[in-house]
Amino acid sequence: MSQNAYDKLNPIRQPDLRVIDAPLVAASDSNLKGYGYVVDNYEDCEIEITRWPAQGWRSVDEDTGDEGGTTEGTFHFNWQGDMLYGFNDAVNDRYLLGWSEYPTDASENTAPPDRTHVYLRHANYHPDGGQLFFPKAKTPFVTPLCLPGDDVTPEMFVNFYCDGTQGLYIHAGVWHEAIFPMDEQASFLDKQGKVHARVSCNFDSEFGAYLRAPLANPNENS
Repeated sequence: MSQNAYDKLNPIRQPDLRVIDAPLVAASDSNLKGYGYVVDNYEDCEIEITRWPAQGWRSVDEDTGDEGGTTEGTFHFNWQGDMLYGFNDAVNDRYLLGWSEYPTDASENTAPPDRTHVYLRHANYHPDGGQLFFPKAKTPFVTPLCLPGDDVTPEMFVNFYCDGTQGLYIHAGVWHEAIFPMDEQASFLDKQGKVHARVSCNFDSEFGAYLRAPLANPNENS
């Protein structure tokens, strides 16, 4: 595959871009309002499916347009040096999700890596439905989220920390880029809309910036 800005496994890493830091907060139902909520039981969590939008003044019939259903699988995460890779077998897709060093300095061969932050160049949302990430092994993780709306900027993201004892449900339309585990390898149960529509924002090309999110527990002293 040729290298280009939209290559999900090998995007162009642009040098000398500014860095925008996402504030870190501990995830709870109160501060996740509008973004989603924490989940105690994977099986009990129902995924919202968004009705297909009308194309004009005629409405979509109420018993149609939301019948795509959900798909389930495992989202596998693997840090290799400074690089975090993901494979979502629910939708059979692979990604380079972020870097723990400034992207042009990052390497798969860094040993030992300094994983205090993660750098992102991309975020997306799913208009067709919500998404649930549930850790198989109580793995702590963070995820930068932004409330719905296409007029998004990197400054609008908040980085939520989850301690691994609960899963995280993300509403349809909420900006995210999967999740970022704080272990070397991690697997999460994944449940989401089966259509898997994706709307993207590329921070590097649109804003000349990378988003940086702390890989940390806000309840611990730095």
